[in-house]
Amino acid sequence: MSALVTHENRLGVYLRDRRAKLDPAALGFPPERRRTAGLRREEVALRANISPTWYTWLEQGRGGAPSADVLDRIARALMLTDFEREHLFLLALGRPPEVRYHKNDGVTPRLQRVLDALDPSPAVIRTALWDVVAWNRAATVMLMDYGSLPPDQRNILRFIFLDPRARAAQYDWESVARFALGSFRVDAVRAGAAAEVDSLVEELCRRSPEFRAMWRDNDVRGPHGEAVKHIRHPTLGRIAFEYTAFAVDGRPDLSLVVYNPATRQDAERIKSLLVEPARPEAPVLEPTR
Repeated sequence: MSALVTHENRLGVYLRDRRAKLDPAALGFPPERRRTAGLRREEVALRANISPTWYTWLEQGRGGAPSADVLDRIARALMLTDFEREHLFLLALGRPPEVRYHKNDGVTPRLQRVLDALDPSPAVIRTALWDVVAWNRAATVMLMDYGSLPPDQRNILRFIFLDPRARAAQYDWESVARFALGSFRVDAVRAGAAAEVDSLVEELCRRSPEFRAMWRDNDVRGPHGEAVKHIRHPTLGRIAFEYTAFAVDGRPDLSLVVYNPATRQDAERIKSLLVEPARPEAPVLEPTR
């Protein structure tokens, strides 16, 4: 019978397990003798500002599905991590919570090692606002010398619409720009960063009439995970890439973007640049259909 109850009331089992792992004294509750470890149901309800009866029903599998607001308050009361909060929503509602955008411009050494291992394929990690926060050596010689720029200027949309080098590298700049802007809209909303987009959009609307016109079209493009890209490199000439974007595990605000040389000859040509000093005049790439 207990196994059946556990199977049918996974939410209740999870809630009991999480509250049992909290230290009452550390959270300001009296350090008295307790029959079981962790917080009492009434204490979780107090921290979540919900009815003790309603919380008890949740643990018992009664009362129906809670609202997203109630689940958020319980998650804070139980001090759940983002992964634990997501699991709570999946158990209670069968869906993940709405994404909460966390601005974080850093990457782990592990992610940087992944980038470095991808040479001679240019690869970058970009945020939901399309700020480039990490890159490999191949990206420096083929895309842009990001290290020579201030962090607040390493934005792909700023390059596409404001930098003449980006236009010179494209065989059909308008198509590239429209595709990139439509993909950007999807990325920002998916990562819960729609509110953070405003200042960047305001700046680009002010500085680029083309951006302003395209943004007002409200186009979205997707899926944009894979595409072929042809660029005009100032040293190597025409180069073809297979473009792929990957989600970064545990970081909905980040994407790993890889430009894999389409042919062995193109890969060898890129390798020839990796032994030379970085070229800051390298163009900026974005996907085309």
